Amino acid sequence: MSMNDEAEEASAELTSLRRSIDNIDAALIHLLAERFKFTQTVGRLKASTGLPASDPGREKVQIARLRALAEDARLDPAFAEKFLNFIVAEVIHHHEQIASTGAIETQK
Repeated sequence: MSMNDEAEEASAELTSLRRSIDNIDAALIHLLAERFKFTQTVGRLKASTGLPASDPGREKVQIARLRALAEDARLDPAFAEKFLNFIVAEVIHHHEQIASTGAIETQK
């Protein structure tokens, strides 16, 4: 096999792998959108009942659960925790917005 053939094979494989990555990225975006629909409902419920935006006890349990899931999936648990912390911070921000304004401001 010539270097040119190897390069063409590698290029075709790279294209295929990137398509798979793009599909996973699209699925992640859709999953996050669904997750945020539910957390917004939680935010409205918390606001209507006077509950705080943050629930440190639940957050601690979720971090431990996601770290364990990450380990099982052979994903770096520290990365999973950082990812969850990022999402939780955004959720808390949304809950605070809902509590103060009744809605979430979206950026475009």
